[in-house]
Amino acid sequence: MTTPRRRVLRPAQAALVTDPKQAVRLQRRRTELAKSRAALRRWLTRLKRATNTVTDLHQRITRLELVLADES
Repeated sequence: MTTPRRRVLRPAQAALVTDPKQAVRLQRRRTELAKSRAALRRWLTRLKRATNTVTDLHQRITRLELVLADES
């Protein structure tokens, strides 16, 4: 009695689309999803850059304030 120890679980394949309008709609949505993901990736890159700039500026200001406080 040999049975596999584990069974691979995969989602059931979607039924084939017979309606051409639905197929076109699905393809359009997939294209829109890809475009939205690319746009989000670009914005996240910009956001990271801006966050790093704000952090650097905050550290510089804190350091300068400490130097000025020591000199006063």
